[in-house]
Amino acid sequence: MSHKYTDIFFTDTVKQVQVEQRSRSNYASMELGDDVNYLFSPREADFIANRDSVYMASVTETGWPYVQHRGGPTGFMKVIDEKTIGFADFSGNSQYVSTGNFRTNNRVSLFFMDYPNRTRLKVAGRVSVVSDSDWETLAKLEVPEYRARVERGFIIHVEGFDWNCPQHITPRFTEGDLQKLLTPLMEENQSLKARLTDSAQPQAAQQLGHGELPLVITGIRQLADQIRAYELRSPDGKNLPEIQPGAHLKVPVKLENGREELRHYSICSNPTRRDIYEIAVRHEPDGRGGSSAIHKHYRLGLRLNCEPPENYFQLHNDQRPAVLIAGGIGITPLKPMAQMLKAKGIDFTLHYSGRDQSSMAFYDRIKREFADRLHLYHAETPERLSLDELLANAAPSTVFYACGPARLIDDLIATAKRHGIDDNRIRFERFSAAPPAQAQPITVTLARSGQRIQVADDQSILDALLDSDIPVPYSCKTGQCKSCVVKVVDGEPLHNDDALSDTEKHTGQLMCPCVSRAKTDYLTLDL
Repeated sequence: MSHKYTDIFFTDTVKQVQVEQRSRSNYASMELGDDVNYLFSPREADFIANRDSVYMASVTETGWPYVQHRGGPTGFMKVIDEKTIGFADFSGNSQYVSTGNFRTNNRVSLFFMDYPNRTRLKVAGRVSVVSDSDWETLAKLEVPEYRARVERGFIIHVEGFDWNCPQHITPRFTEGDLQKLLTPLMEENQSLKARLTDSAQPQAAQQLGHGELPLVITGIRQLADQIRAYELRSPDGKNLPEIQPGAHLKVPVKLENGREELRHYSICSNPTRRDIYEIAVRHEPDGRGGSSAIHKHYRLGLRLNCEPPENYFQLHNDQRPAVLIAGGIGITPLKPMAQMLKAKGIDFTLHYSGRDQSSMAFYDRIKREFADRLHLYHAETPERLSLDELLANAAPSTVFYACGPARLIDDLIATAKRHGIDDNRIRFERFSAAPPAQAQPITVTLARSGQRIQVADDQSILDALLDSDIPVPYSCKTGQCKSCVVKVVDGEPLHNDDALSDTEKHTGQLMCPCVSRAKTDYLTLDL
């Protein structure tokens, strides 16, 4: 099947010019294979939904092209389905040239630009004008929070589209783009000023935590947007405890409320090194406060008394091939896995997806180190991550490792079930606990003391126990380590963990209170 976009624009004369300029062989490949360039995938839909402007060309009755700019708030261009887009035309277009052109020729060409990421998408289609009396259609196109009068709407039926290479696109940034970049720098500037003021006063040695492994911050570097790497060494220069890929470190943080807690971060340095550990921390302003505290307070020379490394995400120790799947900051445990597999000569591929290049940690290093085994997926790459294809085309003994957002992990588990892949070949690590299913307030009774604890619908059972000063052991808080496992004496648990076996859950009546809930409105625990 031919390529719809080339069908429209690669006329015989255009092809002749391509031959003359010796570029025909490159473009001819676009006309072969299955055609998908008239149906929007999630990549095109997301790209269009994140634009706040478009250049639109119509055709006049004199045969001349006429280009106009259309703009609005981000997302003003609506993706209605895989072949249809539309937008509201706001008041202010007093020329009405495009609208007039569409009455005699419904062809339209759209040019979407992402200047910061040097990406462009061209769309060809046929347009229909929505009159101001068609309120039902206009309602689908309007932007409620945008205070501009809608004069009409345009519905565009897509005939074909094509992505262009980033060459010669000069990056340009909006006021909002600059604000996102400058805000953390201004905050850091204020923090540095405050530290300079504090440093003029005598202070005790700066340190955090009460763990048995002392570490000192000896390096800080910016890996990507909102992601910093922290290099940690022994204060006396000794070798650090040996680790295996997938290990994580529990580091102390001091939250805004003054409370000191531990946070888990994968050790992302080469696992063969004994002189340093490196962790990478993505700043999550709307998170639980740990990443904000680290970005704000961790500085060179700060001593951290940490807990020794632990590993709930271990790499297999035989010669089976591996597929590593990283989403965003999920690259942190998978980079050392790739380094170990490469050192051992074990076959593997690394699949790394992110929003764009600037947000992907270790981007340049990974490209250099794993070029022939690496597949990258972001806004500037044509390839899209397909778990179905990865699992279907892998060798029967392949072990799959994934770390990333919950959706990636859940999709991998579901895809593996469809392909009949054994659970022991699917290994993953979640960023955070899976959201409780059917969360509701419950009452937890401690069987040994009779104490009753109320657990809110947005609170884990473990956190409710800890807030009540019940000394429950715990580690990961994501349902993967079994450190907090407890026996259920009465009530029916609703399991959300990835650590317990079916036998442990149903025969032994065990549960992980860090992520699991209850089917009943009460539980009695052996505590």
